[in-house]
Amino acid sequence: MARSIALVATLTEPLTRGIVPEIPDEVTWLEIRENLTPGISAPWLRNHFAGKLLYTLPLHYSDGQTARHTALIHSAREYDMVSLDADCDLSPEVLTAIPAQKRLICWKGPCGNLGDLRSTFNHISTVPARAYSMIVQGSSAGDAVNPLLLLRELGRGDLIATYEGKSGFWGRVLAPQFGVPMVFGRLDQKPVSDSGEPSIQQLIEDFGFPTVHPVRELYGIVGNRVFQSPSPRLHNAGYRALNHPALFLPFHVESFENFWREIIEASALETLGLAIKGLTIVSPYKEAAFAAAALRSPMASRAGASNIFVRKNGSWEAHTTDPESVAGVTRNGHRPTVPLKAAVIGCGGAGRAIAATLQQAGAHVTLVNRGKARGELAVRLLGLPFTPLSDFQATHFSLLVNATPVGRDDNAMPFEIDTLSSGTLVVDLVYGARPTPLMGAVLARGGAIVDGYDVLLSQVHKQFHMMTGLEMPVTIGRQAVASHVFANFVSVEAELRNGKPSLSRVKEPASTQIPGLLQTRMNIAKA
Repeated sequence: MARSIALVATLTEPLTRGIVPEIPDEVTWLEIRENLTPGISAPWLRNHFAGKLLYTLPLHYSDGQTARHTALIHSAREYDMVSLDADCDLSPEVLTAIPAQKRLICWKGPCGNLGDLRSTFNHISTVPARAYSMIVQGSSAGDAVNPLLLLRELGRGDLIATYEGKSGFWGRVLAPQFGVPMVFGRLDQKPVSDSGEPSIQQLIEDFGFPTVHPVRELYGIVGNRVFQSPSPRLHNAGYRALNHPALFLPFHVESFENFWREIIEASALETLGLAIKGLTIVSPYKEAAFAAAALRSPMASRAGASNIFVRKNGSWEAHTTDPESVAGVTRNGHRPTVPLKAAVIGCGGAGRAIAATLQQAGAHVTLVNRGKARGELAVRLLGLPFTPLSDFQATHFSLLVNATPVGRDDNAMPFEIDTLSSGTLVVDLVYGARPTPLMGAVLARGGAIVDGYDVLLSQVHKQFHMMTGLEMPVTIGRQAVASHVFANFVSVEAELRNGKPSLSRVKEPASTQIPGLLQTRMNIAKA
C-alpha cells in the first residue's frame, strides 16, 4: 500500500527579504541555513511558507562554540525543528533549552561495517529526539548498501540514513522503502550535487515523492552522467501509470567493473530483499558492460557494446537498443529500392550498432570518427569503409547520424554543416535543455532532423518492454521528459522557427511516431 513521507526543501542560495523561491506544494518542511538567511526571522518566513521550518547551522560556525549554542537555543523558540550535531551540540544547556520533539540529531562519519553503524546509532539515540540523521562516508560501491541494511534491521520510523556522494544517490531514493520519515532536496534546478543531494523537483518528477509506492523489482541506469538522463523519470512514470511495483534508479559509477563486482555479482541488493532485474548502460561503459555479460545478442556482438542488460533465469543478457535510433529504416521489412547512402559520425558503441543496422537494411554506410583507433576498431567489427572526421564531407549522403556527444555541453558541431545537402535527413542522438547547435543549424537551412529526445523516447519504450515485459503507455512522450526543460526547449524551437520553415514537418508528438517520421524522410531522400 502506498504511503507518504515528508519532503524537506533546502535553501542553497542567499535569501533576501521580499524574494522567496517558488516552493512546490508537495514540500512539507523548509530547511533554513543561517548563513543563507541573515536578518530574516521565522515569523517572516511563515508568511511566505505554510509548512514547517527546520533550522540548521553550518558545522564550522565562525563565531565559536558558545555563540553557536546560543543561536541554536534562540532558534528553538521560533522553529519547528533544530538540527543538532551529535559531536558538538548535545550539551546539557542545549538539551535543556530544546525539547526532544524539536531535535533532529545529526551524525556524519565513516561507513565501517553494519555493526559499527548500529553501535553509532545506539549511542546517539540515547538522547531523545524527533528524528535522527546519519550521513555515511564510504569508499566503495558496496558501502552504499550499509545504511539501507541498518534501516531494514532497526525498522524505525525516526531514522534517516544516507550514503554521502553521487554514488550513493540511489540509496536516498530507495531509503523510503525502509521507513525513513523524510527526504531532503535542494530548492533549485541544478543537477545532483557532489554530496549526492538532488533537487526537490527531481525527487517529485523522477521518483513520484512524497508518495512512496511498494517496490518488488529494481531497474536502473549505469554511467557517470546518469543525473542528466530523463530515463528514471520516464520509466518510473510508466510503472506508476501501470501500477507496477518497480523502481528505476540512477547508479552513478566511476568504475563499471567495481560496480558489477560489488553490487551485481555480490547480490548486494538481494540482501535487502530486492533484486535488480534490468539495467541500461550509458557511455563510457558500453564496452565494459558487454564484456561482463554471460549472454550477448547478435547485434550487441556485432557492435561489441551493450546499452541494456536483462536478467533472465539468473543470467545477464547483453542487448542494444541503439538501432532504434534509425528504426524506420528496418521496421516493417522496408528495403530501399535505391541504395541509401548513410554516414554515421562516431564509432562508439551506439554508432557501431546504428551502422550495423543500416548495413543490414541494405544501406551503403560510411563510418566517420575523429580518433583513428576507435574508427579502426569499428572497421574490424563491421567491415565498413571509414573516413577520418578531418576529411569528411556531408555532400551526397541522404542520411547522417550524429552518434557523438558533440554539442551536448558546448556550441561545437560534429561536422562541417556547410557541406550538408538540402535533402539529407539528420538524426542527432544528443539532447539537452536547448536544441543542439546541429539541430539549430539544420533547421536554419530548412532541413529535416530527428532530435535526441525522439531518439531517447524510442529507445526507452523499447527498453521498458524488454525489461518488464510490459508496454510503456504511449501517453508518456516528450512532455514527460520534464515540464520545465521541455517548455524551455519548445520556446527555443519557436525562436528557430521564426522566419524559417515550419517544424511541424520535422517534429512528431510522441516517440511512437519516430518510425513514420524516419520513413517519410527516407522517402524524401530517395526521391
